[in-house]
Amino acid sequence: MFRLAYNTNGLAHHRPEDALRLLADLGYEGVALTPDVGGLDLYDLDPRRVGRLRGLAEERGLELSIETGGRFLMDPARKHFPSLLENRAEDRARRVDFYVRSIDLAAELGAELVSLWAGVAPNGVSEAEAWRRLAEGLLPVLDHGRDRGVRIAFEPEPGMLIERPEGYRELVERLGERGGELGLTLDVGHLIATGDLPGERTIGQQIAALEDCLVHVHLDDALPGVHEHLPFGRGVLDLGATLGALAAIGYDGLAAVELSRESHRGPTAAAEALAQIRDARVHPD
Repeated sequence: MFRLAYNTNGLAHHRPEDALRLLADLGYEGVALTPDVGGLDLYDLDPRRVGRLRGLAEERGLELSIETGGRFLMDPARKHFPSLLENRAEDRARRVDFYVRSIDLAAELGAELVSLWAGVAPNGVSEAEAWRRLAEGLLPVLDHGRDRGVRIAFEPEPGMLIERPEGYRELVERLGERGGELGLTLDVGHLIATGDLPGERTIGQQIAALEDCLVHVHLDDALPGVHEHLPFGRGVLDLGATLGALAAIGYDGLAAVELSRESHRGPTAAAEALAQIRDARVHPD
């Protein structure tokens, strides 16, 4: 059975230690840690603090993942810059280094997975060139993940080069013999935002079709055509059907609530989300 987690990008005003204690006390079984400025800065890590965080997670029985969506951690003026798609090789190398640091942190924390995404290609870059840069940039990331025993998961992200699960499938093919090393992070709200849901496929059919590659899940609600992570009940997501579909395929990874715009009410939002999930499990209709 999958384990319920919460992403710390929705607890941006909390120390990592406090976030872990809070979420464990609420009843979450895992934490999706988003390294960011402040307590868990990849460029200013205190090994002793990392060790204490690992001990705290183990003490509380929390499974961890590492998320790489810190907005301005690499550049104070440009959100998510640089990506693996930039024109300058030096910038692409900086993103590779960021992922290497994320993998190292995951290994030190005992987290089994690092989740990442493609980014947006600069103006004037052809689609073919963007795909080439992405696949090329992922190879050293996969190498390092393999060396450190950390799984790499790819998340299709609205507005980026790869927005949908079929784009992930194409990326796997382009990676050739290395493609099998790249798992899928599925954000169920993104299926709605990109128009994959509602549509020809139900949420259950989408999840069933991705059973072979699904290694990580983000839970949030959304409205069609709008990329905004909403608390459950404020969009069109069928939460009960989503949880039921994950259970039906025997998914056993983390299912992490991601409410990145709710940090101003983080403890309340986390408590409400868990209560709604529990209710949806009891009353799936």
